[in-house]
Amino acid sequence: MKKNKDIKSSPLDVYNFSSDSEESKQVTEYDTRDEDEFYDDFDNDVSEHRSRVDQNHTSASNWLKKILSFIFFLLMLAVLSGIGLFAYYAKDAPVISTAKLQSGGSSSLYTTDGKLLLSLGSDKRNYLKSSEIPQQLKDAIVSVEDKRFYHEPLGIDPIRIVGSFADNIIGHDISSGGSSITQQLVKLSVFSTDASQRTLRRKAQEAWLAMQISREYPKEQILEFYINKVYMNYNNYGIGTAANYYFDKDVSELNLSQTALLAGMPNAPTVYDPYLHPSSAKYRRDIVLAAMFNNGKITKYQYRQALNTSITDGLVKKHADDFSLTRKIDDPYIKEAVNEVKEKGFDPYTSNLKITVNIDQDAQNHLYDLANGTKIPFTNKKMQVGSTIIDPTNGHVLAIIGGRHLPNVQLGLNRAAQTTRSTGSSIKPILDYAPAIEYKHWSTAQSLLDTPYTYAGTNIQLYDWDNRYLGPVSMRYALEQSRNVPAVRTLETVGLIRASKFAKRMGINIEQKQGLSVAIGANASSIQMAGAYSALADDGIYHKPQFVSKIETPDGIIQNYDAHGTRVMKDSTAYMITDMLKGVITKGSGTQAKIKDVYQAGKTGTVKYSNEELKAYPSYQGTPKDSWFVGYTKNYVMSVWSGYDNLKDGQISGNGQNAAQVLYREMMSYLMREVANRDWDKPDSVVTRNGELYVKGHAPKLPKRRTPRVPYNQSRTYYYRNNTRYYYYRRYPYQSNQRQNQNR
Repeated sequence: MKKNKDIKSSPLDVYNFSSDSEESKQVTEYDTRDEDEFYDDFDNDVSEHRSRVDQNHTSASNWLKKILSFIFFLLMLAVLSGIGLFAYYAKDAPVISTAKLQSGGSSSLYTTDGKLLLSLGSDKRNYLKSSEIPQQLKDAIVSVEDKRFYHEPLGIDPIRIVGSFADNIIGHDISSGGSSITQQLVKLSVFSTDASQRTLRRKAQEAWLAMQISREYPKEQILEFYINKVYMNYNNYGIGTAANYYFDKDVSELNLSQTALLAGMPNAPTVYDPYLHPSSAKYRRDIVLAAMFNNGKITKYQYRQALNTSITDGLVKKHADDFSLTRKIDDPYIKEAVNEVKEKGFDPYTSNLKITVNIDQDAQNHLYDLANGTKIPFTNKKMQVGSTIIDPTNGHVLAIIGGRHLPNVQLGLNRAAQTTRSTGSSIKPILDYAPAIEYKHWSTAQSLLDTPYTYAGTNIQLYDWDNRYLGPVSMRYALEQSRNVPAVRTLETVGLIRASKFAKRMGINIEQKQGLSVAIGANASSIQMAGAYSALADDGIYHKPQFVSKIETPDGIIQNYDAHGTRVMKDSTAYMITDMLKGVITKGSGTQAKIKDVYQAGKTGTVKYSNEELKAYPSYQGTPKDSWFVGYTKNYVMSVWSGYDNLKDGQISGNGQNAAQVLYREMMSYLMREVANRDWDKPDSVVTRNGELYVKGHAPKLPKRRTPRVPYNQSRTYYYRNNTRYYYYRRYPYQSNQRQNQNR
C-alpha cells in the first residue's frame, strides 16, 4: 500500500528506534498496517471529544436557562405579591374628601366625656385660592419638595421612591421619605405624622390615595391644598397665614428671600423658626434658593441677591399671642399634654389628632381662681406657686397651675413641672421612712436618735428647724414633727443607693452626689411629688402621672394609654406611712391643712437659704426659701410648691409661710364636697400593739397570760389498806372552806 503523498511522514516517524531493536521490528510490522484505519480511529476520537464538549455546553446552557427562569419566576412572584399586598392594604385606606384636604392640620383636645376643649391651630387661617398664590411661591415649593410634581400623572414619584427604597434598604429603615407633594398632602389630611406609623401599610395607602387625588383634582388645586395646610409654627397653618404672622404682609408682597424662607419651613417649622433659630432658618432658605436656581426658576443674579439678604429682613417683632381666658387658664395643662403627645411619637401640630386629655375643667378653673385671688395668704403679688392634682387610682392629672398672674403667652413657664427646687422635708416619707419599713420592717414606734449629728467626712453639723435636739424619739413623732436628724439617720441605716432605687420606682430621681443631705430635700417637681404620694394613697400602687389617656389618628387608629399601675411598695408600708402622716395634719407641722371630718394625710416641706444667699440678703434669716405641702385622700392627691422665682423678688414671711397648706385645704375641701369620704382599711399585713403599728411577723410577742394562783387550805385524809394507814391531802380554796364552815 502506497503512502498518501499529502502526508510526508507517518505519526510513528517521531519515534527514533534503531533498526536492530525489538521496537524497530514492531514498528516495521506496524508499517504494514493500513494507515487509513489509524486515521479513521483518530478522527473518531476527535468527533467523540467534540460531541462530549457539545453535550456539556448544552447541559450548562440548560442549567442557565433554568436559573434564569427561576429568577424570573421569583421576580414575577414578588411583583404579583407586591400588587396583591398593595391591593390588600389599599382596600382599607380611609376616605378622603375635599373638606379634609382644605382643613387645617391641627389636632383637637377633648375631655374624657367627649367634649371639645380646644383646637391647637389658629382660628384665623388665611386660606389662599390658587389664583392668589404667586407663581414664585409655587416654584419655590415645587423646586424644594417635588421638582417632578407637574409630571406625575399618578401623584407619586417613582424615581424618588426607588431612591428612598435604596436608602431604606441600606439603612434598614422603612421610614425614609420618598413622598411627592400629593402624598404629603394625603399624610397631612388623613394620617398621623408619627414615625412609628410609617409602615408599609401606611405608605401603600398614601400612594393609593395620592392616585385618587391625582385623578380627581388638577395639579394647581392639589398645590393649593398643600400650601394652605402646612404647619408654620406658633399655631399658624398655611403659608398665607404665616406671611401675615412673620412679615405682616400679604403673600403677594413677599420678596424672593422671604418666599424661600416660608417655603422651606414646613419641613421642620420649629427647627427653622427665624425668631429662635435664625442660622438654621437661613440654612434652609438657602437650600430652597439653590433648588430654585437648579430648577431654572430664578436667575443667577436673583439667586446671589437673595442669598445675601439677611434672614431677618422684613421680619416683624415677635408678638404675644391673643387667646381666650379658658386658653389662658388651661395653658400649663395644654403645655404638658402637648409634650406628652410628642413623647409618644406624634406631632400634635401636623397630625390631625383627636387627643383625649384627663383635665377636670371645673377643678382647673377653681385652682386658677384660688391661685390668682385673695383667699390664699401669699406674701405679695410676686410670690409664685406650682401645684398638681392627681387621681391616685389611675394617675390622671386633673388640674395643674403653673404660676400666678400668668402673662398672655402660650405654652409659657410651668412652675408645676420645674425640677430645680428642693422639696424640703416633703421627701422624707418617700425616701427615708417608707424604705425603712419596706426593707427593715420598722414599726411606727421605732426609736430614733435626735442627737447632735455631723455628716461623715465633713465638719458640717446638722440641726433641726428649731436648733434643738430631743434625744430618743419614735419614728411616728419624728415624722409628725418633721425632725431632720432622725430622717438622716434613717436614710443612713437603709442606704442611699437602696433608698434611691425605691424612690425611682415612683418617678423621683435622686442625685446621689448630694449625699445624705438629700434625706431632707431632693429636687423634684410638684407633678413628680403628687405622683409619688399617689402610691401611698392607693395602697402601694403607683400610676405615672399622665395628661393624655387616648389618641386617635385621622385614619381611625386609637391608642389608649391608661394602665393598671405598678406595685412599688407593700400595702403594709403604704398604710403605716399614711397613718403617721395623718398625725402631721392633726397634731404635727401641717395643722393649717386640716379639713374637718375628712380622712387625709400629708407632709410639709420647707427649704432654708444657703449661707451665700443669706450673705446677700441677711434680712431673709429665719424665713423659708421654699414652702411645700403634699396631701392626699383616697380620691385625690395634691402637691403644692410656693416661693419666688428670684431672690430679689422677696421673702416668704408672715402668713405667707402657710400659703401652700391653705391652698391645699381650700382646694381639697372643694374637691371632696361631693365624693365619698373614705378611710384607709388596715391590711392583714399590719398589726397593732399599744397604739403603734407593726409589720406582721415583726411585732413584739404578747406576754403569756398567767392564771393567778388561788390560796388553798388543805386537810389530811386517812384511809387503811391491809392494816396499813395511808393518807392524802385535800385542798380547798379559802372561800370554799369558809362557806363550808358557815354551812356547818
